[in-house]
Amino acid sequence: MTPLARMDPFSRRSFLTRSAAAAVASTGSSLFWTPSAQAAMPVPKAATPLEEKLDAYIAAYMPAMNAPGLTLGLTDASKTVLTAGYGYANVDQHLPVDPSHLFQIGSITKSFVALVLLQLRDEGKLDLHKPVLDYLPWLPITESFGPITVHHLLTHTSGLPDNLSLFSTDPTARLAQGFKPGEHFHYCNAGFDILGELASKLDGHTWRECVQARILDPLEMAETTGVITTSSRGRSATGYQPYWDDQAYPRQGKLAASSNLVMDDTAGCIASTPADMARYLRMLLNRGQGPKRRIVSEESFTLFSTPHIRAEEFSPTASYGYGIAVDTLDGHKILRHTGGMVSFASSIHVDLDGGVAAFASINAMQGYRPTAVTEYAVRLLRAQHESKPLPDPLPIADPTEVENAADYAGTFTSADGRKLTFKADGKHLSLLAPDTSQTHLLQHAGSDSFLSTVEGSFTQYAFEFGRKDSHEENSAADKESASSKPKSPIVEVSYGPDWYTTQAYDGPKTFRAPEEYAGHYRSDSPWGGDARVFFRKDRLTLSGLPLTPMGSNLFRAGGEPWSPDTVEFHLIVDGKARLMKLSGIDFWRIEVD
Repeated sequence: MTPLARMDPFSRRSFLTRSAAAAVASTGSSLFWTPSAQAAMPVPKAATPLEEKLDAYIAAYMPAMNAPGLTLGLTDASKTVLTAGYGYANVDQHLPVDPSHLFQIGSITKSFVALVLLQLRDEGKLDLHKPVLDYLPWLPITESFGPITVHHLLTHTSGLPDNLSLFSTDPTARLAQGFKPGEHFHYCNAGFDILGELASKLDGHTWRECVQARILDPLEMAETTGVITTSSRGRSATGYQPYWDDQAYPRQGKLAASSNLVMDDTAGCIASTPADMARYLRMLLNRGQGPKRRIVSEESFTLFSTPHIRAEEFSPTASYGYGIAVDTLDGHKILRHTGGMVSFASSIHVDLDGGVAAFASINAMQGYRPTAVTEYAVRLLRAQHESKPLPDPLPIADPTEVENAADYAGTFTSADGRKLTFKADGKHLSLLAPDTSQTHLLQHAGSDSFLSTVEGSFTQYAFEFGRKDSHEENSAADKESASSKPKSPIVEVSYGPDWYTTQAYDGPKTFRAPEEYAGHYRSDSPWGGDARVFFRKDRLTLSGLPLTPMGSNLFRAGGEPWSPDTVEFHLIVDGKARLMKLSGIDFWRIEVD
């Protein structure tokens, strides 16, 4: 899941927990990383060359990514190779991460759900191609584009929206399809909530009991919890999230401890330790074989690991199996997935051909997952197994660097005469602060988007630059054609609802902007937080996400014409919507800055 977006009986390196307090040296409880903090981080002597390379990489990775703590588990097909903790499990208490700490694994839970259902298939209790309404006729869904099967739900091809909950506060609400099942890959947390309900019904027990008996006990995952509860909070690392949840978050932004989370939604409700996750990954390396018996049949594991549909949001080469992404790495077939929670982010890489696997999780949610760590760990393990030279890691990108910084330099003017001036210095782009001589270094946030790195200054939104003759590409062929052409010059920039242009801009400058939906909204849900609706030129947007009218007070969210995700406005009072529903979450208008 993702918000609007887990001691083996062998020697563990004690230096990792001894030195963890130094991992965020001089940062205090604000968790605001600085280059000096990174330079001050000691790199202790490692036991093996592999550990030395991995520790050095993680020692650089954590401050660069502003990670409070990280837990790590590595395995081959026969044994756990390493469990380790880095950084802080609790910053204020200076409590180092220990491999016994629970970390929430998020959407990696989906692979557990898939394996439970494949067990039920092996037992003759489930037909993967039977409509799910035949099993659960009470589901609050509509099927205007065709019946949804279990296969469709397992592969995120049902056509249902990516709601974070199956049920709405409106008892009459139904999840509606946006496309014919099987036509598109559209990540859907609600679909795996449905699959958890299905597993419980066919098994005859709650999800917690079901996953305990079918996965955790057979794999001897004694420390893992099938649902996230207050009873396990004492064993868990403290999770962190952006201190200011109503602002755009730069990489080195301030963090704050998250509130408690209780969750049994099977889209992402498991918490685990690195040793237990190593046991789970080892079962995957052995194609479903556990230490004492098979978890699923060989046939079901083949279904689990078959690339059923392209899933480029995992990587350009990835497809999706059943609850798991299927990809290649250095010519090897791998299984991979990530997990994003309110205040945790996780990653797994399972090299089926190389016989090695890695799990990593950080106790913060800042938009990224520690995939670089698990990918590098797998490459190191594979090289060691093959008696080859250990590879060096890829460089950790500096988010303040962009190759084409000069493209964005210049002065942009709003309709009322306000100006924004941007200056390029090599690979760095800065904003010249209005009415001062100061420059504010910007952080590249992908594509033509940048964030302020100066606390409290231009931090509410991203700067979104626009190019001359830019257009939306609606097909893969259009995107490929556009990517091969030289980029046109930058002629406009938006900062939230504020819009600025250069003299080279020759498009329309006046637009109609009905105001009943625009405004500031907040949700009480930990998955919701803050949302701002505004017009960017003539397009209503939700924090920059384009909204397309579909009917009375109903809008499609995102650019794909088939997307089932919607935003709906309700309770129009004195010309203003007071309630917005997004992904099944209620957001209420608030009249504050």
